[in-house]
Amino acid sequence: MEVIYFAGGCLWGVQAFIQTLPGVTSTEAGRANGTTQTLAGPYDGYAECVKTTFDPFTVTVHELMGYFFEIIDPYSLNQQGQDVGKKYRTGVYSEKIAHLDQAKAFIHTREDKGSIVVEVLPLTNYIRSAEEHQNRLTRCPDDYCHIPETLLKKYL
Repeated sequence: MEVIYFAGGCLWGVQAFIQTLPGVTSTEAGRANGTTQTLAGPYDGYAECVKTTFDPFTVTVHELMGYFFEIIDPYSLNQQGQDVGKKYRTGVYSEKIAHLDQAKAFIHTREDKGSIVVEVLPLTNYIRSAEEHQNRLTRCPDDYCHIPETLLKKYL
């Protein structure tokens, strides 16, 4: 199994979507690339993200990127839906350079590559979100989500 992190606005919907994808074996709601090791205190630069464990023999990073681009607005800087702020930026993070190279290659092959603001960076740190945020839309399906319900259920 391999691990990659996707930031696509509010993590509730991103997790609900990603966990339905073929080859994804587990997901976890969290925060990536902040400057502290805890979530206590003021905002520290993190991006809300979903830690995604996947089987690379079933799904590739290129395919995961294609799925990810179905649920984000890749042209919107620090905003997805009604969620505004740097913590809602879009991004792909990994400790494996090969994952980052594959994510960059996916973006580079697109005709709209010059307009895409999705950051692709090494993972510098990760903090698991509180239990109340884990699988939030499964437990509270009427909560707000910027991702259309049809997309959330597309791969079920």
